[in-house]
Amino acid sequence: MSTAEGAGQREEGEYGRAAKRQKTEETETEEEREEEREDEREEGEEELEEGEDSDSGSLPGNVESAGDNRARRSASQYGEGGKDNGEDSHRISPSPVVHVRGLCEAVVEADLIDALEKFGSICYVMMMPFKRQALVEFSTVESADRCVSCGAKEPVYIAGQQAYFNYSTSKRITRPTNADNPNSGNKVLLLSIQNPLYPITTDVLYTVCNPIGSVLRIVIFKRNGIQAMVEFESVQCAQKAKAALNGADIYAGCCTLKIEYARPTRLNVIKNDNESWDYTKPYLVRRDRGKGRQRQAILGEHPSSYSDNGYGSPCPLLPLPGNSRYKLTSADVPDMVSYPLPQSSSSYSAHTSSSVAMVSGLHSSKMNCTRIFNLFCLYGNIEKVKFMKSVPGTALVEMGDEYAVDRAITHLNSIKVFGKRLNVCVSKQHAVIPSQVFELEDGSSSYKDFAMTRNNRFSSAGQASKNIIQPPSAVLHYYNVPPCISQEHLLRLCTEHDVPGFVKFKMFDAKPSSKTISGLLEFDSKTEAVEVLTVLNHYQIRIPNGSNPYTLKLCFSTSSHL
Repeated sequence: MSTAEGAGQREEGEYGRAAKRQKTEETETEEEREEEREDEREEGEEELEEGEDSDSGSLPGNVESAGDNRARRSASQYGEGGKDNGEDSHRISPSPVVHVRGLCEAVVEADLIDALEKFGSICYVMMMPFKRQALVEFSTVESADRCVSCGAKEPVYIAGQQAYFNYSTSKRITRPTNADNPNSGNKVLLLSIQNPLYPITTDVLYTVCNPIGSVLRIVIFKRNGIQAMVEFESVQCAQKAKAALNGADIYAGCCTLKIEYARPTRLNVIKNDNESWDYTKPYLVRRDRGKGRQRQAILGEHPSSYSDNGYGSPCPLLPLPGNSRYKLTSADVPDMVSYPLPQSSSSYSAHTSSSVAMVSGLHSSKMNCTRIFNLFCLYGNIEKVKFMKSVPGTALVEMGDEYAVDRAITHLNSIKVFGKRLNVCVSKQHAVIPSQVFELEDGSSSYKDFAMTRNNRFSSAGQASKNIIQPPSAVLHYYNVPPCISQEHLLRLCTEHDVPGFVKFKMFDAKPSSKTISGLLEFDSKTEAVEVLTVLNHYQIRIPNGSNPYTLKLCFSTSSHL
């Protein structure tokens, strides 16, 4: 084993344990208690999306087989979800901690405090990255009761969007540290990067964080999406950075920062490269591990190459909210912070990411190569899919590039499909090789090449610009459907393929010249919507006397409720 490989394994073990400790200690308390209820109905804004003209694409026959659902913890441990606030509030005993859901992705702690402090004094707020939820701890049960009762009777808006409230099963939010006390706080921040359309490296995070406060060490890891720990010189520097950067976009419209205080009080960095760096030890030289295959980027050149087309060299972050509870002066943090984009995309060529994702936890009889394509194609082009014979329920998915893999990890890791929870991570392989091809339980091949299919949605800049990268939700947007197809036809389609039917239906007004229709389908839960999309996406709809079939296309809607 080479020195570089050994160092890489030691680093992976060190920060794998750190990430695991954090997941165990933080998430398994409050977040796990609320996890089974995240599929409850939320209010969201509705986005109208245009359909496409009919095209013909390949889709094999449907697969129907009984499930072998893995045993899960009973939802009764956490309280039943899916009911309205008024009914739920009688099933969980009153608590000073309130579970808030239905938040928009841009919400930060300051927005919650500004909207809810009218109900009483707030002790602590904990955001749940990637879930659009939060826990708010009031100083008294009476204050929490006023919040829950008011939310059940009339709409309560947070950052312009209606939110929903219920008592949490927790009586107190577990603090990572008493971070708001300058004398006993933590100087290490945990950064979660949402919608990472561009690569996130130590150079990028240093450029973002160091102007706010001196950065000592950075470690980037990919367990639940892209996350990083940043160690500052002091607690005060960490507080200023959290106040200035929480909820901001590193690049315009993407790479959004959600920041919490981390549990570790110091980071241990073994080597300096794109994923870890100790700025106090410059002698820990960068070690390149190989570049892998060069892939064609989905979105073309990095935006830094378009400085003559309106992008410009600086990329603004969101301004510091005026209602920030930190009340920093202009001398502490500027109202608007801007940072230059990286010089060129070639600076990331040594990044250890791969364009291949490894997916485990797949249902043995209900998942195949085509259904994996139907789900993963929402986040980037799919080239090849191969099930691993030596590891049942596991497949390798070769995508258009490493950024597509990052998006898939961010949005699909830990979701439930056919009763099994998926685990999506970066593979060590840089390409999928069609070796050891065998027959899956449904009779289809364990390997399939999708490089030439017309159902890939990022094959050109025009196609890519039409896609809205969305996390799974209970509402599906359907399009490219012939006008003769009605609500009853779509319900019958769900029944024929043994997937849950939708509970609400909305058809958009079609343009006079349009040959297709589109609309929204709402399901009882996010899990049901995911299963329907996995089975019916790209289904071929044939109409009488029609020359070519219509390809039904599905994606997750920006609406979370109809």
